[in-house]
Amino acid sequence: MFRRDAFGRFDPDDFVTAIGTPSRRQLLGGLAASGLLLAAAPVRAQRLWANPVFAADPFSLGIASGDPAEDGFVIWTKLAPEPLAEHGGMPMRAVEVAWEVAEDEGFARVVQRGTALARPELGHAVHVEVAGLQPDRFYVYRFACGGVRSPMGRARTFPMAGAVVEAMRFGVLGCQRYEDGFFTAFRHVAEERFDFVYHYGDYIYEYRTIRPGDRQLPVARVMPGDPDEIYALSDYRRRYALYKLDPDLQAAHASAPWLVSFDDHEIDNNWASAISEEAGVPPEIFALRRAAGFQAWYEHMPLRRSALPNGPSIQAYRRFRYGDLARIEVLDTRQFRSDQPCGDGWQTGCAEALAPERTMLGAAQEAWLREGLRLPPPRWTVLAQQVMMMRLDSAPEAGTTRYHMDKWDGAVAARRRLFDALGEAGVANTVVLTGDIHQNWAGELKADFDDAGSATVGVEFVATSISSGGDGAPMTRAGRVVLQKNPHIRYFNNQRGYLRHLVGRERWQADYRLLDRVSEKGAGVTTAASFVVEAGRPGLRPA
Repeated sequence: MFRRDAFGRFDPDDFVTAIGTPSRRQLLGGLAASGLLLAAAPVRAQRLWANPVFAADPFSLGIASGDPAEDGFVIWTKLAPEPLAEHGGMPMRAVEVAWEVAEDEGFARVVQRGTALARPELGHAVHVEVAGLQPDRFYVYRFACGGVRSPMGRARTFPMAGAVVEAMRFGVLGCQRYEDGFFTAFRHVAEERFDFVYHYGDYIYEYRTIRPGDRQLPVARVMPGDPDEIYALSDYRRRYALYKLDPDLQAAHASAPWLVSFDDHEIDNNWASAISEEAGVPPEIFALRRAAGFQAWYEHMPLRRSALPNGPSIQAYRRFRYGDLARIEVLDTRQFRSDQPCGDGWQTGCAEALAPERTMLGAAQEAWLREGLRLPPPRWTVLAQQVMMMRLDSAPEAGTTRYHMDKWDGAVAARRRLFDALGEAGVANTVVLTGDIHQNWAGELKADFDDAGSATVGVEFVATSISSGGDGAPMTRAGRVVLQKNPHIRYFNNQRGYLRHLVGRERWQADYRLLDRVSEKGAGVTTAASFVVEAGRPGLRPA
């Protein structure tokens, strides 16, 4: 048994007895697994805080797992005994953090253990890349440092590529503005115990903190401190800490591995490539903000070393295989895109949006995706991305059109190239997962959006926000207009929640899980609508 003191710390001798004293080989193996051991730099090259003593829980920001593979996954934590203080209350020294992965919640069957370095250069974040595990299996994990043990997290490996898989069950969510509502939906996500979760982005919001009376929309909870928009690395770190202190968010992270992406608010609203939304910001200055935002995002997410930022650049698009059932292409629609045409926002008659050179993914990512689509086909091809792909005409007047230039409607040629690539590769059963817009949508991707009878290329499910936009309502005036003018769109809703996907070999079901309010804690969740896609029969129908 582990003996704990008044702070919840346990006797380090008990922990050493439980895991054994690691040899130098074990220590170096653990550091290598974490991706934080440089080939030419022995452990002694950096000053270590040898016997850390914490006045408060160093695991205040929780734990997480992500980027699962068939033999492992990433496990993450970040030491922050004073999460809102400078450097999270940590000294500018590296600290060894012990970790272990087990087959059972009592940790009687530990299958791997080791140590990793929490370095000050990365805000004392720890990313351990666990490998050598069995495929298609759930595991539990935890960390320990300075006599304190973290909560337990739940992770899983994916099935082997090509293995016959009958089902998968996962959630899609994102957009969680702190002031707009409580993160109750995350608690319900934790209770779902999904195989994995896809977070499409807008994990934080970079805006100036909203106070009551600053706007018409109510402020559900007041964010402490941070009165101004954030720009520096220290600002982004503090904003992430404020969000990650939420217990419901921590519970969702601990419940399943996450596939994470980013959208715009991790850096700057509606940024595009090297261009800031703010007029007059030179690209070389905006690059500094991108570098700060990307480092903070990496520090706080369960990502592999391959995603370690290189200044203002980061490798975020990547591919996951779930046996022969699904291939999941996580796309990046921010870093390489063309600037939004016609000044961004809703536009009527923007010819610039039709220019053939316009892109959402950039040439390199387009080529990478095209090559991936030619691989041996899975049962389902999943494009996990950020902004709405299907055409959305919101003009209330008959005979006129109005499209949003931040979505794929602002890069029509890029959408055409993607649809052509799907057809040339013979890809069937394409499902696009989207967020960003703070509303629920379901629709069909048409070869020709002007012809409702044209071929259906795939389907798109758009998940609403966790809290952004406040309580909302089932229907709005604008929603009615959109449903009337866009026959390929089958569903609209303006409430908060998440999407639950239940996937089999012959049937894909999407459940819209919604809360009636986020302005107060403790709201229940209901399934407001469900839609089904049948394998080999592209298109949507109600469940």
